Amino acid sequence: MKRTILCMVSALLLAPAWQTAAPAQTATPPATFQPAPPSNGPIPTVAFDITKADIDFVLKNAPANPPDRQLRVVDMGKYNLGVGIIHRGPTNDKPGAPISVIYHDFTPEVYIITSGSGVLTTGGVIENRRASTGVPNVMNGPSGGGTAGNGAYSRIVREGDIIIIPTMVAHGWSQITDHVTYLSVRPDPERALPAGYVYPLLFKNLPTPAPPKPKQ
Repeated sequence: MKRTILCMVSALLLAPAWQTAAPAQTATPPATFQPAPPSNGPIPTVAFDITKADIDFVLKNAPANPPDRQLRVVDMGKYNLGVGIIHRGPTNDKPGAPISVIYHDFTPEVYIITSGSGVLTTGGVIENRRASTGVPNVMNGPSGGGTAGNGAYSRIVREGDIIIIPTMVAHGWSQITDHVTYLSVRPDPERALPAGYVYPLLFKNLPTPAPPKPKQ
């Protein structure tokens, strides 16, 4: 009985020490994320149109490479927003061959397939991973690439499908037999994309301004 009482007393005496020591075993919380600073310019008060005529004009007249054409990057006040049109021809790859993938450090993407089809591989481990070098492009900002590895998911996508690709998630195309064309919408909270950018060909395809109203 005395031994039992001594054990209980010892446990009560040690309890505060356990409570004091516990916080030391807690992992240090991650640093607080600092959002991108707001734009120095005014928040937009107008809408920005990208017409079907704009898209058709770029697809018809743009160079074949790169296949990714950033149509516009709009400063939305708290973030930038890019919209691009991509047209890819046949990949001529063999089933089972390694699939090249890319990832983007700061820009997620939403694919909206407008025509054609192909196999899209996303996620998983990126083997032979490498960061891109040189000046970040105007389409995606800082990016990298490699080869699809364990955990990657492949499926056929076609006209009407929508795919959401988060930041740093691998993605790559294969088995495109004819073509695949798709819009890419790119939220850019880190402002990795150049605000105000317009695809150069669009300057040659500006709509005819409306005639001035007659004076009363």
